[in-house]
Amino acid sequence: MFRFNLIAKSNMIDHQKRFFLGSLSTAKWGSFVNIAAMKKCFKSTIVLFLVFGCNSEPKSSKSNQDAIKEPPAANTEFFQSIAQEIGLDFKHSIGADHMENIIESVGGGAAFLDYDQDGYMDIYVCSGTWVKGFSKSEKPKVMPTNHLYRNKQNGTFEDVTKKAKVGGPWYSMGVTVGDYNNDGFPDIYLSNNGPNTLYKNNGDGTFTNVTEKAAIGGGKYCSVGAVWMDYDNDSHLDLYVGNYLNFDPDYKYYYAPDGFPGPLAYDSQPDILYHNNGDGTFEDVTQKMGIVDIDGRAMGVGAADYDDDGYVDIYVANDHTVNYLWHNDQGKGFTDKGTMSGTGFSQSGEATVSMSVDFADFNGDELLDLFISDDNYCSLYENMGNGVFSDQSYASGISVASGQFVGWSSSFFDYDNDGDVDIFKSNGELKHLYGQEDQLFENIQEGKFKDVSIDLSSYFKEEHVGRGACLGDYDNDGDTDIFIVNLDSIGVFLRNNKGNNNNWLSLNLIGESSNRDGVGSRVRITADGKVQTAQKKSTTGYLSQNDPRIYFGLAKSTIVDSIEIKWPSGKHQVLEKIDANQILTVREPQ
Repeated sequence: MFRFNLIAKSNMIDHQKRFFLGSLSTAKWGSFVNIAAMKKCFKSTIVLFLVFGCNSEPKSSKSNQDAIKEPPAANTEFFQSIAQEIGLDFKHSIGADHMENIIESVGGGAAFLDYDQDGYMDIYVCSGTWVKGFSKSEKPKVMPTNHLYRNKQNGTFEDVTKKAKVGGPWYSMGVTVGDYNNDGFPDIYLSNNGPNTLYKNNGDGTFTNVTEKAAIGGGKYCSVGAVWMDYDNDSHLDLYVGNYLNFDPDYKYYYAPDGFPGPLAYDSQPDILYHNNGDGTFEDVTQKMGIVDIDGRAMGVGAADYDDDGYVDIYVANDHTVNYLWHNDQGKGFTDKGTMSGTGFSQSGEATVSMSVDFADFNGDELLDLFISDDNYCSLYENMGNGVFSDQSYASGISVASGQFVGWSSSFFDYDNDGDVDIFKSNGELKHLYGQEDQLFENIQEGKFKDVSIDLSSYFKEEHVGRGACLGDYDNDGDTDIFIVNLDSIGVFLRNNKGNNNNWLSLNLIGESSNRDGVGSRVRITADGKVQTAQKKSTTGYLSQNDPRIYFGLAKSTIVDSIEIKWPSGKHQVLEKIDANQILTVREPQ
């Protein structure tokens, strides 16, 4: 496929590029093609190829990576697309030449993690692969795999997949990272089409597949979203795995006007809750804990303590069916509050094609709200503080701007460090490899958001088939960068060039009595009279996980007056008069 290296100089050129690339995409995937239009487009854009050039698909050879010595200089944009230039040569694969089924359309995710504990964020990325009897194409000479990229601490990455032994072969959908054995090194759990995978971090730069020993593979389900959390506060991370549907490769619509059969054409698969026994093994406690998943087709899964009762709750974004809000009954069981809380359906009372979930306090009232991305208007649920949420998607300005897009991964984050959380959302078609522009919504106060995407970067004028995305500070400069997985295409890395013009604070929590990651900790900071509240999470957005450190934008404040931390163990910790613009490691008091 052709890829343009430079930004078009006029709207006319930009339109011609999009039309031509769209025609190529349509031709490649075997849908209806207007040959005459393609010929006309080719004639009108042949000069463009001479100007912009033609690139082959990204290579992953060691020599190419060795040639990358430093990142490109910052340009004038807020977000600068630099994936190839810094060694992130990842290309997602659906495992086949054509997208012909719903499983191929679902993946994949990515995670920021510091696997070698050197203080810099590395990146793990999931890919599909060729599977005999499943993939409708010939086996490729080089099998697609997942990838682990090590942060070289100079603004670039190196591919250490083979050295770390974490490539596969799996048809992976998503990734969630957590230190399940509290040894100080983050472990990797993969949600796969087929048995899932638990990679134990050996602490020496390598991982060991301990799935069978841990009894956490999940059988032959198609798992999509998963999340680590300590639901009973026993200091060991437990795991909720969201399962999708029983895919039948031989089932076809009699009439198929819109590609392949959708999710409701297949029976659902039940989710699984695993309890960590603390000895390297897990127990399936789904029924014991009251998790009854009759007809859910799980996509994104997230966990946070929405009612601040000290126990982490679980939200499941289901595809075409009612979403679940599993309220944690003090570690003794779960009760579904999805419908009763107002978060089970969209503002129009429909079960939407829900993709991802994230929690944050967007309006500064110290209550955790939710954002759910879906195939149209999305849902911004304001926490009213009484176990009930109010959908503010339309009132906030998000619905109108989102209506023409299919939203996949979405995360709250403070992109400009002004002290309130904004929203990033990756977009892409459901059943076709047709691109859409991603979006960034700025929090403009009083419950309102504004789509400021194209004001921040020319990247947001590009069309990609977005899926998972992880957000984090890869260069430790105090602002949040973004890595995006695009279906069957190259990944995108957006470096934040200007967010640290405002002040900031990052907290690296280390549990002692609690789980070592401090997942579930609630943090409240005060600076110049302004209060911000956040919770330490694992999975964020769609099939992905953000930087494990908690970032707060401080605007012009140079001192944080107080930091209050409520650990999962119940311990309270207060720090006072903390300087801004630092990554602060905080250990739970003994």
